[in-house]
Amino acid sequence: MLNIHPVPAFKDNYIWIAHNRNYAIIIDPGTAVPVIEYLRLKKLQPSAILITHHHSDHTGGIAELLQLFEIPVYGPGNESIAAITNPVQQNDIVNLPEISLNLTVLDTPGHTRGHIAYYGSDPWHMIFCGDTLFSCGCGRIFEGSATQLYQSLQKISRLPDATLIYCAHEYTLGNIAFARTVNPENKKLNEFAITAQKLRHKNIPTIPTTLSLEKAINPFLRCEHQPIINSAQNYSAQPMQNPDNVFKVLREWKNKF
Repeated sequence: MLNIHPVPAFKDNYIWIAHNRNYAIIIDPGTAVPVIEYLRLKKLQPSAILITHHHSDHTGGIAELLQLFEIPVYGPGNESIAAITNPVQQNDIVNLPEISLNLTVLDTPGHTRGHIAYYGSDPWHMIFCGDTLFSCGCGRIFEGSATQLYQSLQKISRLPDATLIYCAHEYTLGNIAFARTVNPENKKLNEFAITAQKLRHKNIPTIPTTLSLEKAINPFLRCEHQPIINSAQNYSAQPMQNPDNVFKVLREWKNKF
């Protein structure tokens, strides 16, 4: 039985812990203390750490965890992260036998130059996507380009619709506000807004979301749809030639929203 548990950290981070009854893997530990508390509470032995990118709110807890546990650290081969013992890149397989899980690495640059994600299809479709795709939104562009991030989102969007999206931040309500500005007539989006507000009122995570839902409500995955194109054109006062241009306008618009 595989459980995937969000450990809240900082203001709005989620550190994901995937575990069975005995063993756990830790994804993007920006801090160690709440991770250690959860491991002790559940009497779990960690077997690996997985990192999506180099930002400190995803890596800051690695050193303290390695003082307690001698375990491998997987992370992007195209970024400089001192603690990584197993650098990985597109199509590499991360074999995690202690929890009976194999994850395929996807290169997803844009937020950072070397950002990666981890995709698994057994026991269910799942992706740990760091700061690339959020519910109703996507990551900011810090080091890569808009084209890179758009292509990374397209890569994720080609996964099975049932894929669960385990992103690293609880940004959903803010993202919904922007999405409704871009696409106010979207019925599924407006319904999800009510659901998400109820969840957050009870301090329940809105994550994981599903790829099928995101493809219906997330403007950054809908850049070829006419209502999104129209909004981007109205905002920029320029004709949009292709989805890549629409995405770039949306991302710049969101930066100022």
